[in-house]
Amino acid sequence: MYIYLPTKKLNPAPIIVAIHYCTGTGQGYFTGSKYANLADSKGFIVIYPSSPSSGGCWDVASKTSLTHDAGGDSKTIVNMVDYAVKNYGGDRDRVYATGSSSGAMMTNVLAGAYPDVFKAGSSYSGVPDGCFYVASATAGMATPGWNNDCAGGKSVKTAQQWGDLTRSYYPNYNGTRPKMLIWHGTADNTLGYPNFAEALKQWSNVLNVPFTKDNANTPQSGYTQKIYGDGTKLIGYSGQGVGHTVPIHEDVDLAWFGL
Repeated sequence: MYIYLPTKKLNPAPIIVAIHYCTGTGQGYFTGSKYANLADSKGFIVIYPSSPSSGGCWDVASKTSLTHDAGGDSKTIVNMVDYAVKNYGGDRDRVYATGSSSGAMMTNVLAGAYPDVFKAGSSYSGVPDGCFYVASATAGMATPGWNNDCAGGKSVKTAQQWGDLTRSYYPNYNGTRPKMLIWHGTADNTLGYPNFAEALKQWSNVLNVPFTKDNANTPQSGYTQKIYGDGTKLIGYSGQGVGHTVPIHEDVDLAWFGL
């Protein structure tokens, strides 16, 4: 657990959990993103988890990590949030997750398994919650499970099937679900672009918001913004010709988080 405390901290302080990609580290995601700089002016805390696995990937494959309060990497990250609330004056009611690639996958997993902890997520070039499941995967493996079909964009389900999968990871939960931003580039050769549509189907079902409209060249030239419902619960951003991963749009994230 790495944590950044701003020069002027709100009391209590909102928490952003910023989750690195495979081969990455918490320190690397700190230097490669602007969340800490923005924290100094906005007063929020940033947690940068660092994966101990051999390749630096997160466990988004084991049933343990995918399931509420079962353990694994997801629960470890939730424990970091609890620690920041208790020891650094973090605001339990304003906790947000974001990440790139493997960190984007974990963002979706956290939103699915811990909707009682996270209020919103922003997922950069990931896959749907549960898409990377591997039957033989267990928590704490030196190298977390890898699902080639999902990575290749070949895991296709109906919106209902994806939604049911997410709901199965926290049965009987009837509370509020986190609002989601989903980002993906059309030229992604690592985690196939079809994962963008699949993730949007999933959260559209979970959040019960149908697709409404596209906005061209938003938030910048070459990007298409996909609005679901009234745009307050789910938005997708497709980057034309953008590879892996979509560059972090911190200002958009902060606006989405209400910060």
